Amino acid sequence: MKANEATLNRPDGDRVIDAPYVLADIADRIEQLKDEKAWETNDRNGITLVKNDKLTIVLTCLQDGAEIKDNSVNGILTIEVLKGAIHVSTDVDSFEMKKKSLISFRQNIVHSLRADGKAVLLLTTVL
Repeated sequence: MKANEATLNRPDGDRVIDAPYVLADIADRIEQLKDEKAWETNDRNGITLVKNDKLTIVLTCLQDGAEIKDNSVNGILTIEVLKGAIHVSTDVDSFEMKKKSLISFRQNIVHSLRADGKAVLLLTTVL
């Protein structure tokens, strides 16, 4: 079993991130992210929900205009838009994603994204 412990920046940060099962209340975690100082002072805030040697799931809240540029992962990546909308681009394509949409990238595909308004994403990486 693996857990993250609370920090000064995330005093409510104690949580299990790897165990035989990991349960996460997405609505509660979104509220937590938006209540933290990082949300007020940065263009994004995120929290790892699950992390082990094969799977990582991260919940990320983005402010309007926040960008993740030239990202790639050494595994399969999915991006699910839970709230808001984002603009996604690769070296060969560009498109808009709205709430309740999902995209999957094969490993090492370079992509960028920009929040069109405030957005909430669920990022899943499988190695």
